[in-house]
Amino acid sequence: MARLRVAEVFESIQGEGLWAGTPSVFVRVSGCNLRCAWCDTPYASWEPEGPVLPVERVAERALASSLRHVVVTGGEPMLFPGVAELCRSLRSAGRKVTIETAGTVWLEADCDLMSVSPKLANSMPTGRWGPTHEARRRNLEVLRRLERRRFCQWKFVVAPPYGPDLEEIDRLLDQIGPVDPDRVLLMPEGTDLPTLLERSRELAPICMRRGWRLGPRMHIGLFGNARGT
Repeated sequence: MARLRVAEVFESIQGEGLWAGTPSVFVRVSGCNLRCAWCDTPYASWEPEGPVLPVERVAERALASSLRHVVVTGGEPMLFPGVAELCRSLRSAGRKVTIETAGTVWLEADCDLMSVSPKLANSMPTGRWGPTHEARRRNLEVLRRLERRRFCQWKFVVAPPYGPDLEEIDRLLDQIGPVDPDRVLLMPEGTDLPTLLERSRELAPICMRRGWRLGPRMHIGLFGNARGT
């Protein structure tokens, strides 16, 4: 039986992406191969926390909720073969499953929505992790495979000045493509509501010009930048 280190399992409102506003169960797997400078879940990345549990037990915890949507997040879920088994169990029980990933690792895991958030240059950390993060943060082969094999949304965390981020996104989409603009989302970087609102106002005309979606982080506005939300 495969096992997973799980930081938390909780119910909340999906705050990001195409299914924003959907009541969901979140399964946060601990462990990540990146070290984004602005990571808001260091307890599942920089310093992985949580018990190591059999996948069957993790599935039981998620299925104890009556909510139909389950979000498997991290950290980086695609690092762990047990996630494929978890997703099979959840979907067999009639749940709709989203996997949230940076798209650096391929795993044969089935889901209803693959939420891919490639990390841009703005994610670069300082210190000893910088070169490793830079070398790992993009895997074009995996990104292309995800676009071909799964129903994907493409979420990009951007911060001012936006020009360099937009140029990087354009290059990446050209390399992955073709990608339906309606599945591309810009999310403002930030962990407090005033910052997110200000940056969302700045990003709105950019999204309108390009036909992309604006992805405000709804859960921050509802609950703040807190665990279990």
